[in-house]
Amino acid sequence: MKIYFNTYPVAFQCPGGGEIQLLKSKEALKRRGHEVVLFNQWEHSLAEADVIHHFSVQGGNYNICAYAHNNGIPLVVSPILWLSEYIDQYPMGEIGIMMSLADVICPNSEAEVDRFLRHFPESREKYLVTHNGIDGLFFTPVLPGLFQQEFGIYQPFVLCVGNIENRKNQLSLLEAAVRNNVHVVLIGNVRDTGYFAELSNRFAGKFTCLGYLEHDSELLRSAYSACSAFALPSLLETPGLAALEAAASGAPLVITAEGCTEEYFGAGAWYVDPKDVDDISNKLSMAMAAGLDGSGQLAQHVRQFTWDRTAFQLEQAYKLARSTSKK
Repeated sequence: MKIYFNTYPVAFQCPGGGEIQLLKSKEALKRRGHEVVLFNQWEHSLAEADVIHHFSVQGGNYNICAYAHNNGIPLVVSPILWLSEYIDQYPMGEIGIMMSLADVICPNSEAEVDRFLRHFPESREKYLVTHNGIDGLFFTPVLPGLFQQEFGIYQPFVLCVGNIENRKNQLSLLEAAVRNNVHVVLIGNVRDTGYFAELSNRFAGKFTCLGYLEHDSELLRSAYSACSAFALPSLLETPGLAALEAAASGAPLVITAEGCTEEYFGAGAWYVDPKDVDDISNKLSMAMAAGLDGSGQLAQHVRQFTWDRTAFQLEQAYKLARSTSKK
């Protein structure tokens, strides 16, 4: 198949998990023999696509979905969205239009399907879950020394990998870590400069921000090995690619209970209420006391989530879209 990938215009100005999901899906589909094109409106004709796959339901994107629908081009939409109770923060009207235009909708979990069904009238048969994946390289740990020597960080620390913004909730993590007298290392792009300034003013000396590390960097894998615990107490997660990578690396995992995280990690993680600093602090203590997952149970559990599995699930979505669209 010839598959056109599309996403919102500024997605790759500050890439995060959604952008990695897009690129890794592309790689895995190409391994299965498909032609995957990153759509460029200046170069490509949508009419040449067998399927258009749009990632994210950020505002301002329904036009391309309407064009695909009106011209009978099979359309698959990956929302990459957890609909929390605060739905007024989302462009619900526009999301509803995109859901109605899509031939197939591909959330990352069954829990997300349930959330969407509460708010949009599309039938359950229109949804096909495509799980997030883990690069196989994360199952081969890199020794902590590489990270420690590169950055001069030898004390125990809690690691958080993700864009620095309110949704990732680094502020509550730092409040909890200060109570535990443990340093925090942040890895990721600063998506919200005002938020980062607040962290810097309130927690000067309590954390280190290393900026973005390449996804396939050995330094990133070494960071997972070096940390006393990995923490992602986000306001929501679907489920967080960095958390999957940390789990694959054997790091103790403290993660938000908000979102589809339990569907991916089962009993292998410490789940927190992201709005409860006491809960985050207590779970950090438990995770750090437990230490690295010597049994490898969580790492073994998450081995099922591969990008090749994702590509197979996407193939089923594309076939379904082609069988139901007007093209």
